[in-house]
Amino acid sequence: MAAPKPRTTRSRSHRDVPDLEKMDAAYSWDALEWTKIEPVRRSVSRVNLDCLLEAEQVIAEGYGVVLVNTDEAGTLFVTNYRLLFLSEGTRDVIALGTIPLATIDKFNKIVVKTNAASRQSEKSSPSRRLLQVIGKDMRIIVFGFRPRTKQRRKVYDALLRCMKPARIWDLYAFKSGPSKYSNTDPKVRLLNEYFRLLGKGSLHASMSMIEDGSFTLSNELWRITKINSNYTLCQSYPFALVVPKHFSDEEMLQASTFRARCRLPVVSWCNPGTGAVLARSSQPLVGLMMNMRSNTDEKLVAALCSNLASVHGSSRRKLYIADARPRKNALANGAMGGGSESSSNYFQSEIVFFGIDNIHAMRESLTRLREYLDTHGEKSSDGMSSFLRHGGWTWGGGNLSSMSASVSTLGDSGWLIHVQSVLAGSAWIAARVALEKATVLVHCSDGWDRTTQLVSLASLLLDPYYRTFAGFQALIEKDWLAFGHPFSDRSGMPTISGSGNMPYELSRQSSTGSFSSSPMRQPSGAFISQASSPPHAQTSNNCSPIFLQWVDCVSQLLRMYPFAFEFSSAFLVDLLDCMLSCRFGNFLCNCEKERQQCAVSEVCGCLWAYLADLRASEGSSHVHYNLFYEPTKHEGPILPPAAALAPTLWPQFHLRWACPKESQAGELEVRCRKMAIKFSEMQKDKEMAERKAQEMTAAMESLKSELQNEKQLSISARNAAKSASKECEAIKRAIQSLGCKVQVSSNGYCTVDIEGDLMKKSNQKSHPASRRVSHRSLPSPSEENDLSLSITVTADDVPSNPLGHICEALCPLRTRDGGCRWPDAGCAHLGSQFIGLKANFDAFDQLSIYDGYFKPE
Repeated sequence: MAAPKPRTTRSRSHRDVPDLEKMDAAYSWDALEWTKIEPVRRSVSRVNLDCLLEAEQVIAEGYGVVLVNTDEAGTLFVTNYRLLFLSEGTRDVIALGTIPLATIDKFNKIVVKTNAASRQSEKSSPSRRLLQVIGKDMRIIVFGFRPRTKQRRKVYDALLRCMKPARIWDLYAFKSGPSKYSNTDPKVRLLNEYFRLLGKGSLHASMSMIEDGSFTLSNELWRITKINSNYTLCQSYPFALVVPKHFSDEEMLQASTFRARCRLPVVSWCNPGTGAVLARSSQPLVGLMMNMRSNTDEKLVAALCSNLASVHGSSRRKLYIADARPRKNALANGAMGGGSESSSNYFQSEIVFFGIDNIHAMRESLTRLREYLDTHGEKSSDGMSSFLRHGGWTWGGGNLSSMSASVSTLGDSGWLIHVQSVLAGSAWIAARVALEKATVLVHCSDGWDRTTQLVSLASLLLDPYYRTFAGFQALIEKDWLAFGHPFSDRSGMPTISGSGNMPYELSRQSSTGSFSSSPMRQPSGAFISQASSPPHAQTSNNCSPIFLQWVDCVSQLLRMYPFAFEFSSAFLVDLLDCMLSCRFGNFLCNCEKERQQCAVSEVCGCLWAYLADLRASEGSSHVHYNLFYEPTKHEGPILPPAAALAPTLWPQFHLRWACPKESQAGELEVRCRKMAIKFSEMQKDKEMAERKAQEMTAAMESLKSELQNEKQLSISARNAAKSASKECEAIKRAIQSLGCKVQVSSNGYCTVDIEGDLMKKSNQKSHPASRRVSHRSLPSPSEENDLSLSITVTADDVPSNPLGHICEALCPLRTRDGGCRWPDAGCAHLGSQFIGLKANFDAFDQLSIYDGYFKPE
């Protein structure tokens, strides 16, 4: 979600009011001028908002509502998906006042009255109708309503009906449907991750493979079993499990009875090269005296330590059993049949306790942190700045007690200490697996909260694939979703088991003091609770921010190793917002079995498809991409030293509502992102320019080649022209030597006149013969070299043997013995009525007389 907009100034000015009066007025809610906000009457049925999502419907609305945090007036809508607040003037969505219903932790009705000097003035002063909404995403927002309008009652009742439906199918995720954000079945993606871990990443799973059970592959050490395909072995485990290759399914059934909720030890991550294993389970059922044992369970744990002789010298590897609980909690669980392992029962084993508190401590810690941020933020939910709180306790008053109290309050929340404990435990596990190639078995009580945190975070440190978008999705789907982290219970959403009844009840406790839980926020006005309108206590005993805390740990690693992750902090924030909002079906229900029963993957939208669509809209310049990602810099495990595990507040998530300016990315990152976008644009321009340059180079080469060809053709044509000129001159002289006159007209036609005594005599004896014969024009020099010229003379009355007379009278090539020096020319055809002379220019080169007869130029 986007950060809230900066505070806008209302119509009232406090310039002429003394500072103390300003503070008193602001804190007693006098700054809200209800008379200047005129509600606009509209019908819900006529509301047509462009900002509504698919299948989102307006349930109730309130006009003239004031968002006390920023002193903004607007319209408040309750839909079947969220609480939507629009600005009165611009009709823009105000991000701070807009919160999904599933993200709301609790909400209360509060009545505020200012301190009055007399009863008469108290009666004349109207009370303020307020609605306080506390979110799971670290915000506390307050809406103010006009008195005697019953708008707060409408909004409150709508929240009661819609925020926590009785049935899971009434959630917005089921109403909206998959839309365009559909994806493959999560079982297929789980098998693909198993194949990758077994070194068979080239294979791809399919639904047909799941239906016929042909996914049971194996390598030298591990195999995929389908013993839990119907969830008969363990209802909270996935349908497929990775177990030791030589451990049978019958033995697995026996071993499951020794672990809480039948969550027996299985492989969560393994290194196909070294054989190192990261396994998970629940606590063993050793009993109060810690003397219960299971030979099958001990055999299974020993099988997890099996080794390849080629990889390690011994046949067994070191075993570490990491218990996430404090030691005293593990011993206390023995009274209920649980407990922890004994190192004497597990060969070459070492038991380590991490001391991470339970879900109740985490829930209370986050509540204290949220109150601290609201109290000391730039703008609190009571509309007063932390700089002006309690007069002398101001930052600028010279008294540092408020600063020390603030730091003490942050420390008292314990949130950063819990985050550090999870980080330290995960780093310890990753170091044992990476450096010692040991087997580490992790568990807590049930094996689905602290165990999931440690195993998934250690896998993130060990495997660089999990630090990419695709790998991070596979990690969450495997260790959090498939292995049964109870998301519905931890977020307070309905489940299948509770869909028949109303699992949530209203608390009867008074709301007095609920608005000012911090000792530093004692009001100057009077908060009067309404006995008839108790707060809606949505938080059950099982709600806890376990997944939020894990994502916080990931953000701490991202801060320490900015080059190791493909995704950015903004991606983690959007991921958390989608999980808390329950807009998609990925994080509904408590386990894989329940999601299959609800057909979540078929009827609900997919979170991963939605996030991928966001990234595809802008490419690598999207805010989800980490600008500093360099995969070659961290190709192996990340092993942070203990001194580096000093967590801080996560600004992009913790401070985005209380301190919006400080929650934004640092100036350096903003500039780097702008430079990256500009560099990407320049890179595209460069590639386009290079393509154009290559095209121009190719065109120039083509033109150069054509010019070369034209040059060669020109030279050839010039040579042919010279040769033709020479031949024409030679033919002309040859014809003239025969007593003929050659005349060439301007249009290129050649006319040959033959004169002689013989022809004259022939003409006298016969009819006049055509003496002038038109022939083909001499070819131009640019045409082909194979040139020929035919000269024919026709006569009506030709002597029977004209050749002899012509040759004897005219031909200088006639030899004394009657032969011809030009036999290849075919100058005549005897015995016919045709007398002709045919000159073949190619035959000139074969004449021995050429050089002697024809004079050179």
